[in-house]
Amino acid sequence: MVAVCDRELLNTTITQGDITIRISESFYGNRPASKEEVRTILETAANANLIGEQCVALAVEMGFVERSGCIMLGKVPHAQVFRI
Repeated sequence: MVAVCDRELLNTTITQGDITIRISESFYGNRPASKEEVRTILETAANANLIGEQCVALAVEMGFVERSGCIMLGKVPHAQVFRI
């Protein structure tokens, strides 16, 4: 499982209605990755948890998820990718 968030979201909390998501280092890690590194990781990941405009846009660009399949938490897109 790969967890990716946009850098500016790390260690923040997003609330949308009854949903609250803490975007923490304990889940997403703290090592910055380039767009190419994320692309390489997503190509081989069995599943991925993505939050943030940049990483979700990359997954859409790569064909792993459709924008309509993402949920919006305020203005922040969130997607989960599962390969069977």
